[in-house]
Amino acid sequence: MAFFTVLAALAIEHARPLRQPLFYYRHYTRFTHWIERRFNGGEAIHGVIGWGLAILPVIFGAWLAFVLLGRLHPLLGWAWNVAVLYFTLGFKYYSDDAESIARLLRAGDVEAAREKFGAWRHCDASQLSADDLARVTIEQTLAASHRQMFGVLFWFVLLAPFGPVGAVLFRATSILGRHWEGTRGEFGVFARRVFHAINWLPARLTALTYAIAGNFEDAVYAWRTQAGAWPDLEEGVVLAAGAGAMGVKLGQPITLGGESAWRPELGSGQAPDHDCIESAVSMIWRGLIIWLAAGLLIVIAGWVS
Repeated sequence: MAFFTVLAALAIEHARPLRQPLFYYRHYTRFTHWIERRFNGGEAIHGVIGWGLAILPVIFGAWLAFVLLGRLHPLLGWAWNVAVLYFTLGFKYYSDDAESIARLLRAGDVEAAREKFGAWRHCDASQLSADDLARVTIEQTLAASHRQMFGVLFWFVLLAPFGPVGAVLFRATSILGRHWEGTRGEFGVFARRVFHAINWLPARLTALTYAIAGNFEDAVYAWRTQAGAWPDLEEGVVLAAGAGAMGVKLGQPITLGGESAWRPELGSGQAPDHDCIESAVSMIWRGLIIWLAAGLLIVIAGWVS
């Protein structure tokens, strides 16, 4: 049943992709900021309490609704799973924006591409060159494919007996890990550690998916030798494998909002251009097909046995 839930949610998201700003994301963000203001006393234990208040109610609510609806009718429980999975996914609006930037760069309208990227990522992109835009767009697309598709699907399937709990757990912990990263004192330490633990295996499965969908040898080499230099290890694993699989160079210093940021080089080969953005999106969709094919084989094997 989990396979068909995933299939239905992906089909809906492809037909009617979510668009920013996401109302429920904004409300949850406000809620997490309120918790941080009320409970951040600068100590790690306050972060543990805050994490529990931010995560446990939404997980329990998702599970309780699944149980109650399932008791009314199994199809209602299944529909709830599809709905929650649809709203916890969200890669399609990332890929659509990335492809829009690629079209603008192909047309030579770098200024419009800067404005599109700045609105997309809520930053000042006025100092990015065309090459910079292609590079950071690919990075954002690869990272988003993991945060808002592969990681969500992994945890949803793993915890499928509990309804949509896995999908909610991954997305909520991902949000907390990023939003509480720069908070005062040690409040955000626990949230980051939990997401690191939850994200360890799915990040490597995503990297393996890119390796299979692209150049396997170069992807594995970049993953092994370069990922550790990236500030966020799990994101580094995903980006390094993606860059190696595509045969392009990612990372490297950029200037955003008037400030230069040093980033290690990931991958090897050519500097990416607008065509590489679309190649990255294509590789991600190939990876999704690999996951769906593997899921279908498991379903068929269950039927045969």
